[in-house]
Amino acid sequence: MPETSAQRALAVSLSARSDADLARLFAERSISPSSTWRDMFDAAEALLDTASIARGLPALNRDEAAALLDAEHPAPAGVREQLASHALVGEDGLPFPSVFETAREILPSGIPDAVAPRRATSTPESTGAASEAVFTNAASVADILMQTLDAPLGRIGSGSLGATERRRLVDAGAVTTAAEADLLVGLAADVGLLGTNDRAWLVSPAGREWLRLPTLERWQRTAEALRDALPRAYRSSDGGWIPTEQWAQATPFDLEGPDRAALWIKRLVRWGLLDAAGHATPWARPLAEGGDVDTSALRELLPPEVDRVYLQNDLTAIAPGPLAPHLDVRLRSMAARESRAQASSYRFSAATIGAAITAGETADSLREFLTGISLTGLPQPLAYVIERTAAEHGRVRVTTDAASHLTRVMTDDETLLRSMEVDQSLRSIALTRTDDELVSHVSADVVFWALTDAHYPAVAVDADGRPRALERAKLAAPASPETAPADTYADLIERLRTGAEDSDAAWLERELDQAVRARSVIDVTVRLPDGSARVFRLEATGLGGGRLRGRDRGADVERTLPLSHIDGVAPVE
Repeated sequence: MPETSAQRALAVSLSARSDADLARLFAERSISPSSTWRDMFDAAEALLDTASIARGLPALNRDEAAALLDAEHPAPAGVREQLASHALVGEDGLPFPSVFETAREILPSGIPDAVAPRRATSTPESTGAASEAVFTNAASVADILMQTLDAPLGRIGSGSLGATERRRLVDAGAVTTAAEADLLVGLAADVGLLGTNDRAWLVSPAGREWLRLPTLERWQRTAEALRDALPRAYRSSDGGWIPTEQWAQATPFDLEGPDRAALWIKRLVRWGLLDAAGHATPWARPLAEGGDVDTSALRELLPPEVDRVYLQNDLTAIAPGPLAPHLDVRLRSMAARESRAQASSYRFSAATIGAAITAGETADSLREFLTGISLTGLPQPLAYVIERTAAEHGRVRVTTDAASHLTRVMTDDETLLRSMEVDQSLRSIALTRTDDELVSHVSADVVFWALTDAHYPAVAVDADGRPRALERAKLAAPASPETAPADTYADLIERLRTGAEDSDAAWLERELDQAVRARSVIDVTVRLPDGSARVFRLEATGLGGGRLRGRDRGADVERTLPLSHIDGVAPVE
């Protein structure tokens, strides 16, 4: 198929696609949304450019790659549809000429033979180590999410964690090494527990919900999400995955394929889906074969969770086993965790109790919760800290005035009032004295957090004076992979569809323009006024004003032909 015919065939195919399909294709090829393409022919020409084709090849599996290296035999049915969706083959199932040439240039010797799958199975020792990895890494991911709720994890230009953030996670005990931080943050992001705002990682709404799940359910959801997030080339036809020893060769056109395969294997090993040798663990074997994960095989190997703690007079809490996640999350909102193991310890202080009250707890809710989970009652020292901190913490009240919509800051302590009025760290909220209170045009939530950061004992209250909880943690926007590319390329796609309203005329003008640029000799079929047709062999010399100019090679005269009368153009061999 000549390249010009390939461009026209692809342009017609693009016109028939939905906006969502076009957007997905453009995103896959890293097309700029501000591209100056005028119509589908421009798009087809760009997509058949060597550099663009090279960007579309790395995701292809072995069968698809083999089809592109065969210019004589059409791709099999299933492979053909996939390659057509990537704009790599025509309706006949054969690769476009530029696609074949690019594929041959990247793999001149063809595709290496696949590695034979191993038949070994897991051992009791490897199974035990994998179950320990399940418990350890589920807890590590939970710690990463908790740290991210406190403060988003900053990203550098490449999109990975910054060195400071890696160190923060290590210092907090969430991970043991910087490499582990990168691995688990990447895992959490790929399964949707973390999202991004381009500058930082944020916990997603799904991640916030995940934190409150039992450990086994946390693991199960993430295991299924990891399987679904695997690169398409690693997946098997039954919905599971191909043998892991074949992953490194699963994407022949991808130069980074072996490194990507090693990364995914590390993730599955960390999550207990594979043992250290790369074999599917007993509970993951059904998942690898396209079925559901077998949690019963894993449940027996995980340490049982507890729902009680020992509260002690030294303001600590000791969990005699892995604390149920929903209790751990709430306990950590009012106490600092000092150690993480199957038996964790937590320490209370005026600062931690104050943070809990800032987040919406009250003295009553704290007492009720702690009494409910304690095996030793509520020690007097802890009860005293709760009472004293609660009494101190509510001295500054922040609310919104219903009539003026101004934020009001109220306290019965004149000294505190004067201190806030002149505090330079509060300049951004512009507090102004009015009688016995301060007012601000800034929203009540912003004022509250500014006062809290400046260590004032503030509490947010509603119109009736009741404390209200404020959520400081900023969550990532819910992911919408199907609509996001369509939104990004909406303007470009609309322009392409508008430019393709008369595709035959657009293609004719394109062919003539190329002929003029190359000073080619072409046969031009012209429709005459009497309805007959005549072919002129011209050396194309100019195009403009709706007319083609060229020298007639037979009569040796200059001719000017209206484009509206031209029915066809053919190159002269």
